[in-house]
Amino acid sequence: MLEDLNALESKALGELQSAESPEAIEAWRIAYIGAKGALKAMMPRMKDVPKEQKGAVGQRLNAVKQALELAFDEKKTAGASGGSGAGPAVDMTEPGIVDTRHLGRRHIITRVRAELVEVFARMGFDAAQGPELEDDEHNFIKLNIPAGHPARDPIDNFYVDNPNETDAPRMLRSQTSTVQIRTMERAIAEGWGPPIKIVSPGRVYRPDTVDATHSFMFHQIEGLFIDRGVTMRDLKTTLLQFAKAYFGPDAEIRLRPSFFPFTEPSAEFDMKIALKPGTEPAWIELGGCGMVDPNVLEACGVDPEEWTGFAFGFGIERIAMGKYAIPDIRMLFENDVRFLERV
Repeated sequence: MLEDLNALESKALGELQSAESPEAIEAWRIAYIGAKGALKAMMPRMKDVPKEQKGAVGQRLNAVKQALELAFDEKKTAGASGGSGAGPAVDMTEPGIVDTRHLGRRHIITRVRAELVEVFARMGFDAAQGPELEDDEHNFIKLNIPAGHPARDPIDNFYVDNPNETDAPRMLRSQTSTVQIRTMERAIAEGWGPPIKIVSPGRVYRPDTVDATHSFMFHQIEGLFIDRGVTMRDLKTTLLQFAKAYFGPDAEIRLRPSFFPFTEPSAEFDMKIALKPGTEPAWIELGGCGMVDPNVLEACGVDPEEWTGFAFGFGIERIAMGKYAIPDIRMLFENDVRFLERV
């Protein structure tokens, strides 16, 4: 009986291998492992097997049964997918059906930051980066903010080092103007500028009380243009062209006289914006601007007798709120999916 089982297994596997159609595979199943198949017909012969051989024959019978059933399952699966050598029946290169409601996308702040960089790039500004952990020299001294100035107060900065214990404390930068200083230093040291024309987007930190328009961490984009003969007219033209390019041809801006230690003269940059749909536009302060103070140029190695320049700085959150009618800055950081899907 062992020889008959071996012969049955060999014959059955050979015939199954040559079966190509579903009909042929099903006919093979009926003939060999079906209720009236050849394997089933072998089982009654167990009663004629000598007692001392029943264990070995029984094990072999089960092994053949398992081998044929496994081979049948594999053949049937391969046949359902188009055959073992024919490749998948489904065109895997065809795009599937995607539920776009659950696709991720860039956060509104990231998108606005990229949009602003792109707008200024069209006006010839390169993007520059700098460290968020800054030192006293770049955050204050070279920006014409002397010792004892209120802007240095520990209550208005995130100091890493105690300013009362060291002459050069480090802090999380309170403005991206530090990138302007570093860029001017590098331009002089490496000999490639002036002229210099950059924007510097990035995070800044101030211990402000969080409310609808303030946060202790927010984003700025600052611009710097140093060349011969640069004037306030160039600054206002640049800001007006930015507003019209980003907010539309009807954008209205104004400059109000102000004071900043690193620009002279200085101005606040306002724009008419409707923060809520359906409301009348109102004047909203977007940032500060002005002509770079000669002391700042000189501190960075730029000759103020030969070069002049302007600088400006905007809050990216403020611009995002104006562009997309967002009434509360906290909505930008709460990660409410309903809000993120809307903007």
